[in-house]
Amino acid sequence: MAAAVTYEFYSQVYGGGLSESAFGLALPAASRHVRWLVDGCEPTEDELESYQRAVCAAVNAFAEFGEGQVGGFSLGDFKATHYEDEGTTGEEIATADALKELVGTSLAFSGVR
Repeated sequence: MAAAVTYEFYSQVYGGGLSESAFGLALPAASRHVRWLVDGCEPTEDELESYQRAVCAAVNAFAEFGEGQVGGFSLGDFKATHYEDEGTTGEEIATADALKELVGTSLAFSGVR
């Protein structure tokens, strides 16, 4: 796929701050999520950077929040979870952040999400 995102793009063009290993761990879920979001449409040459930036935004969301419920913290073995916004998931945050990067492209309207 021409829209593959590299760590070099993420760190130098997008300006992401994750380590390469954290980026690599979140990339598969982020790539799948953005592909789902655009209903499998391939970006045109003009849309390629926006698509890649959307994947990077989803990488950040999944790296920070995971794919499940958002809320909580851990200190060593102690974990506390709270959900101020019930129902919010890392996936919902990734969707919102990715859509912000797709504004102005036809990709933002490809899938009905």
